[in-house]
Amino acid sequence: MGAWHTRGLRGSVLEECINFTNDYYRQKGIAVIQKIPTPITPVEMNKENSTITLAYFDKQSTVDYIGAVQGIPICFDAKEAAQKRLPLQNIHEHQIKFMEDFSRQGGVSFLLVNFTGEGEFFLLPLEVLKFYWDKAAGGGRKSIPYDAFEDIYRIELKNGAFLNYLDAVNVYLERLDGGKD
Repeated sequence: MGAWHTRGLRGSVLEECINFTNDYYRQKGIAVIQKIPTPITPVEMNKENSTITLAYFDKQSTVDYIGAVQGIPICFDAKEAAQKRLPLQNIHEHQIKFMEDFSRQGGVSFLLVNFTGEGEFFLLPLEVLKFYWDKAAGGGRKSIPYDAFEDIYRIELKNGAFLNYLDAVNVYLERLDGGKD
């Protein structure tokens, strides 16, 4: 497995917003969604502030979050992109496979993406992710362009920390149900 040197917790702002939102959802009885920790083995510690400075991943993780919304199982990964594209190198094959397996079992799988330069958040359905993943595997572009993120899946950040992504999940579910006629 790979090694990890801390570089300031990439994606921590997005994850903090998601965690805050998930706490709210749980308190209101809307959903129970948990952050899945990445299993690591610490190698070096900074004794002054008790932080890990070098660690090895024990095994490959799956996705960042998993849970249930009103009886519907969901799983998703949180990604940040500094430019107007999401590099596919930030997504791992084992994550795609997990999300596909999860979806085959009746769950809903997606990415939550923060375009940090734009200050915009989107839900990216697994089907769209898979389309670009397969194209890249066949020699196509190695990123998902900004314009592939549909406006109907835009997520607003409210009150500085509340990221109501379940509205976008609901739109996605409505689209999925509409396609089953």
